[in-house]
Amino acid sequence: MTNRLRTAHTADLTPADLRAVRALLDAAFDGDFDDADFEHGLGGMHALVHDDAGLAAHGSVVMRRLRHRGRWLRVGYVEGVGVRPDVRRTGLGSRVMGALERIVDRAYDLGALSASDDGARLYGARGWRPWTGRICALSPDGVVHLPDEEGSTYVRPALAGPLDPAQELTFDWRDGDVL
Repeated sequence: MTNRLRTAHTADLTPADLRAVRALLDAAFDGDFDDADFEHGLGGMHALVHDDAGLAAHGSVVMRRLRHRGRWLRVGYVEGVGVRPDVRRTGLGSRVMGALERIVDRAYDLGALSASDDGARLYGARGWRPWTGRICALSPDGVVHLPDEEGSTYVRPALAGPLDPAQELTFDWRDGDVL
């Protein structure tokens, strides 16, 4: 079976591409993937792996803002990483992450993502590290603490250099799951 990796901006995906991504993510997340989750992965760069049966794996990186040590940073936030159930554990998730990490490392101050228990193994093996400090978001009502996101938020310092876990990460706000 031949696997083809392609990267493309959301603007370059066809309606059929977007339907295939949504179907793959619905299957990969066992139906626990809603419209807000899908929207969060749009507007940035996508890594798509196709095989003879169609779309086999996907992930995207979108720009977000994060305040750390009094400075707002550009974050390449990884979204919608999923692999079709019949081809899991064949390296496709790593291929997708490799393409996304190249984008994060060259275009953003740092990378961040929210990991499921299954995804955490993949991200940890690739050098992503769980954030051990406080996680917050700048909501319409001001800064709010997000304790439920602590332990599942992973970072990949790129251009920003080392991060200080004694200082919180404050993410920009968005509808649905903030992280």
